[in-house]
Amino acid sequence: METSVVAVIRADKAEDLVDVGRALRAGGVKFIEITMTVPGALQVIERATAALKNEDVYIGAGTVLDTETARLAILAGANYVVSPVFRKGIVKICNRYSVPVMPGAMTPTEVLNAWEAGADVVKIFPAGVGGPRFFKDLKGPFPHIHIMPTGAVDRTTAPAFIKAGACAVGIGGELAGKELIEKRDFAAITQNAIDFMKIVKDAK
Repeated sequence: METSVVAVIRADKAEDLVDVGRALRAGGVKFIEITMTVPGALQVIERATAALKNEDVYIGAGTVLDTETARLAILAGANYVVSPVFRKGIVKICNRYSVPVMPGAMTPTEVLNAWEAGADVVKIFPAGVGGPRFFKDLKGPFPHIHIMPTGAVDRTTAPAFIKAGACAVGIGGELAGKELIEKRDFAAITQNAIDFMKIVKDAK
């Protein structure tokens, strides 16, 4: 993944996500995942992708649990689909629409199954359970599989995950937490993005 940072944010309004997206992009982060747990997530994704399509920002749908939701997210304009679990049907429908897909996995068997099913990146979740050492262990037998941690990724663990072989890191509140969004403190969000981009670059 080009920037190696995926921002996982929760915004209740499309307008907030557009502003957050611009703030993150100003700091170098292009990939933004909005979870399907957000009220009206499909409408938020649709409006945000339309508003940001010419600004080199890529909006993804997160916490996708079934094929129906995956298809609706794709039709709403999601540039990629992320799930906390591996469901072959989700991977298949994303492949059909040529939309990148990142299913979740935890065990070596799940990782391999997800990759062989057609995953572009396998999301290790919750990454805090095994930590960077677990990533290093996974890359031993799977050097060819792109894996990304989500959960427990912060300024301390992000460089460790990258050094352990992560192709990217998924970062939530540390980048654009609800408090910053509610305060509309976009300068702080941009600075967080700058900080994490440097942390990841230095770790490579």
